Amino acid sequence: MNAMLKKEIRLSSLLLTYLFIGFGAMTLVPGYPILCGTFFITLGIFQSFQSAREANDLVYSALLPVAKRDVVKGKFQFAMLIELLSIALMLLCTLLRMTVLKDAVPYTQNALMNANPFYLACALLIFGLFNAIFVGGYFKTGYKLGKPFVIHCVVTFVVIGAAEALHHFPGLGALNAFGFEHIGLQLALFACGVLLYAALTFVSYKKACADFEKIDL
Repeated sequence: MNAMLKKEIRLSSLLLTYLFIGFGAMTLVPGYPILCGTFFITLGIFQSFQSAREANDLVYSALLPVAKRDVVKGKFQFAMLIELLSIALMLLCTLLRMTVLKDAVPYTQNALMNANPFYLACALLIFGLFNAIFVGGYFKTGYKLGKPFVIHCVVTFVVIGAAEALHHFPGLGALNAFGFEHIGLQLALFACGVLLYAALTFVSYKKACADFEKIDL
């Protein structure tokens, strides 16, 4: 763990952000659009960014003997830490639904998205978009948080709506597979989610470094 990530964890983050990781357990809620848990997790990250901005965190960080790109890296790493811890919790809950609870009536009669690898892929896509839209957008100015977060909210709920609707289309029922049905397709979709998350985060990180270099704090 590098020094800037330690600074984010010890000085810049709020306890609320860590508590909001628990929204990953919404994976177990039947009859509910479970991808909404990802929105609450990103809301928790937003709260830490907002608190840090009010404390002039970027100015403090820029005065440290580190490069400006390291300041950006610390913010991205913190966001990724929360996201990946959340994905780990969602994965555990998904495995529980795919094994022990796969025949439970509240889940088998649920018309909404099922917990499976495609669900995890969609969650990773939302987190990747959050990094690109919000975290990357923050470094365009170094202080504006509202606009990129509102855009993130709109995009997130569009993705959630699309993900909830897809399995209702003819021929796409396998996206909502129960247990280990269509596991090959499901794992391929999960791999796509991992790649999209990594690509969106990496590209937005590089752009954020370039943007932040131009800002005169």
